[in-house]
Amino acid sequence: MPFIVIEASEGNVIEVQVSGKLTKEAYKTFLPINEHKIETEGKVRMLVILQDFHGWEIDALWEELKFDIRHFRDIEKLAIVGDSLWERGMAAFCQPFTSATVKYFDVSDLNGARAWVAA
Repeated sequence: MPFIVIEASEGNVIEVQVSGKLTKEAYKTFLPINEHKIETEGKVRMLVILQDFHGWEIDALWEELKFDIRHFRDIEKLAIVGDSLWERGMAAFCQPFTSATVKYFDVSDLNGARAWVAA
């Protein structure tokens, strides 16, 4: 499954594991969780763990961009955790689409990413 929500019940942090190629259908299962968290908590913090991630199908990328525009100021921090050079580049790619502070962490520093996003 491309999206696995690991923690979405406490506070304003949403932790998500993404793998494979992201489809529109998979992305739409995640949207209600994120929308609800924004409604109840205001600004949210996200930790996105990329494991064997192969990018987006075009429809899923479009859904992502629409979400980013709609919630440009609703994400306070975005930690991206991965293990490849192109995943590191995603931190820079995401920056124009959010007012969040975006930071990349190597998969070996997952605990550091969790601490940073929660602080």
